[in-house]
Amino acid sequence: MSTKTIIVTRPSGQARQLIEVLTKAIEASGVGKRSLPEILSLPLLTIVPKSDGHLADHIASTLSDADLAIFVSPNAIESVMRLLERDWQDFSKKIIPIGVMGGSSHLALRNHGVGSEDNPTPIIIPGNNENWDSEGLWKELQSLKWNWQGKKVVIFKGEGGRDWLADTLKKAGATVEAISTYTRVPLDIDNPAWQLVREMDLSKSLWLLTSSEAVRYLGEVMKDQFTQSLNVASALCPHHNIADAAEMIGFGEVFTSEPGDEALIKSTLAWLTI
Repeated sequence: MSTKTIIVTRPSGQARQLIEVLTKAIEASGVGKRSLPEILSLPLLTIVPKSDGHLADHIASTLSDADLAIFVSPNAIESVMRLLERDWQDFSKKIIPIGVMGGSSHLALRNHGVGSEDNPTPIIIPGNNENWDSEGLWKELQSLKWNWQGKKVVIFKGEGGRDWLADTLKKAGATVEAISTYTRVPLDIDNPAWQLVREMDLSKSLWLLTSSEAVRYLGEVMKDQFTQSLNVASALCPHHNIADAAEMIGFGEVFTSEPGDEALIKSTLAWLTI
């Protein structure tokens, strides 16, 4: 009987962290006593921060009179902090509040000292992890009862991605500037990691999918390069948009967990007991 396989599709650095925590959780739970699952890394997208000096100057200038900054992901936070190399509160005479969509972004800010200053930077995050997305952040922002007319909001993001929050803020009257600070590069089709996919028993595989864009790329590669079908494979997604994308490319079983790595790991352990 072949071993179950868990495929982590995040960028390499983030995948290493998740695999380490997941491995410890599996060992501690005892679910893999008979046969430990194989955990593979298939980084469907690589995050490449932009390193343009003009971009750094533009960001600093834009922040000087901003009323709110929004980071769509931990990648956005890391790329901006790397570009600017200054403390967050140095960019404006007033403290600029920050909006984030989930716990990983909140932790990334804390790692850079944001929110821990003598006069802490306000960090706005949806209170319930079930709402860790653009819609959840907008709901949280509405609870502040701000008059958005004339407010300047800067959104830090990657190339492409959803524009829903920017469009919603504009409709509310805010002036919005979206700044792309990183790009996503698809995994080369000649990368040896794809060979591992060809050799695995997809019927005993669980794919941890955390990006709709990555899922769409996976679908393109499977269609063009593989004879196997994903209709025997299972997918685990922390958001309904990603789950919809997984169903669109043909996954046979698609499970949805709550957002956050803790929930993702809990759901993975549950799948291992099936």
